[in-house]
Amino acid sequence: MIPPFSHLVRLARAGFVLAREGVFALVDPEPLPAAAQIGLKLARLLERPTSASGATRLSSALGRLGPSYVKLGQFLATRPDVVGQAIASDLENLQDKMPPFPQDQAEAAIERALGRPVHGMFTAFGPPLAAASVAQVHRAEIATPTGPRSVAVKVLRPGIEKDLRADIQAFFFAARLAERFSAEARRLRLEQVVATLARSVTVELDLRLEAAAASEMADNVADDPDFRVPRVEWDLTAHNVLTTEWIDGTPLSDRAALERRGLDLPALGRTVIQSFLRHAVRDGFFHADMHPGNLFVDDAGRLVAVDFGIMGRLTEKERRFLAEILYGFISRNYRRAAEVHFEAGYVPATQSIDEFTQAIRAIGEPIHNRSAEDISMAKLLTLLFEVTALFDMKTRPELLLLQKTMVVVEGVGRMLDPRLDMWTTAEPVVRAWLERHLGPAGRVEGAVEGVGEVGRFLGGMPGLLSRAARLSEQIDRATRDGILLAPETVAGIGEAEARRNRGTTVALWVIAVLLLLNLVR
Repeated sequence: MIPPFSHLVRLARAGFVLAREGVFALVDPEPLPAAAQIGLKLARLLERPTSASGATRLSSALGRLGPSYVKLGQFLATRPDVVGQAIASDLENLQDKMPPFPQDQAEAAIERALGRPVHGMFTAFGPPLAAASVAQVHRAEIATPTGPRSVAVKVLRPGIEKDLRADIQAFFFAARLAERFSAEARRLRLEQVVATLARSVTVELDLRLEAAAASEMADNVADDPDFRVPRVEWDLTAHNVLTTEWIDGTPLSDRAALERRGLDLPALGRTVIQSFLRHAVRDGFFHADMHPGNLFVDDAGRLVAVDFGIMGRLTEKERRFLAEILYGFISRNYRRAAEVHFEAGYVPATQSIDEFTQAIRAIGEPIHNRSAEDISMAKLLTLLFEVTALFDMKTRPELLLLQKTMVVVEGVGRMLDPRLDMWTTAEPVVRAWLERHLGPAGRVEGAVEGVGEVGRFLGGMPGLLSRAARLSEQIDRATRDGILLAPETVAGIGEAEARRNRGTTVALWVIAVLLLLNLVR
């Protein structure tokens, strides 16, 4: 099938810009096939002379290519398994900052989305205060029974959806092409990488989804005394407009202001780490962009997060995996940490668990010979994923996003307290989750839920029997009207039904007995 010409044009333009900026100088030619090495040499002939560092070259090229490539760069910063640790570190410096678009365009977009004049919805509407590749933010005021209240209004850039979707289709084409010709590309699941990026961009292009993410997290943390989320103004939110409570707090990026307020910075650092772990392990839903610019301290001393465009989710299995892995390293139970990988299906059963335990010990033991402030939990996970690759562990995008977020969160915590003990800070959160879900109470609760499932199935049996009776009547009427079934056919149907009913009955009794035995234990 001939690919769309537009994909080739977009990719050719991107390749030219990357070559001119000298980005291909960052690529190691060693592992590439001969044909790719030749292509790399030809591309480097287009380089313009520059003394810029690799990070500057890459950031400059992606910025010139537009919002889609800025997002791609930010996303690839979370995937060192794809681009390598050095390039991923460079991409962390990529700033998602763009010139603002005109005020009249922003107001026109809001009016089209909400169907009312801007000054009919807001008593005041200020100029853009921050502009990124996808949207910009304005400060405004709304009237309430208690007086005017400040809100933040986020507006998508005009035409951004069309441009982003076109570029992502080109990324899909490039990923499919790479997987077709490269075994390494297939191992890294490049098409799945692009699909993950596409899902992330989809959330950012529909601000109602970001509002829903903020609302969900607000529900999750409603009882947390030290963390909160801005309230969403749903009446002033649409596909391309998001209105939330305005946060007047001090940004964590302004350490001097935090010190002037007399805040306990080490305690604040612990709050950042423990809040993130609670969200990931307890809730399975975490803010995946917790850099200092997205975190504030309000007047009550609580941590407040903003910008919910990039979120991470973990299933129950992944949360258990994370909790047991971290606790295994904390308690030096390397065998258990290894077993969890196999139980979760992350490492194939064909691998040796003894050899895998040995590999994990090689990562964990050096940690216990170093001081607390020298131990990086994020680096440990990075090393762990590198080791698991040797044991044919497939790439897990959700765990890599978690690991990358932990790098950022750990950096924020250590910025506030350079001597922060990550393990002492993490241990209460991880231990509480394990006790709650894997201790005696958790096992009883799981068994009760299993009995409930059987009960619901048995409760539905009268309905199944009723439908069977109606079907029997319909067959009887049909046969009276002239559709005849051969006696051997009727007998065959009866025998099949009898076997199926006996199998179902036996299976139900076995399940019920096993669950009851589990409860008794």
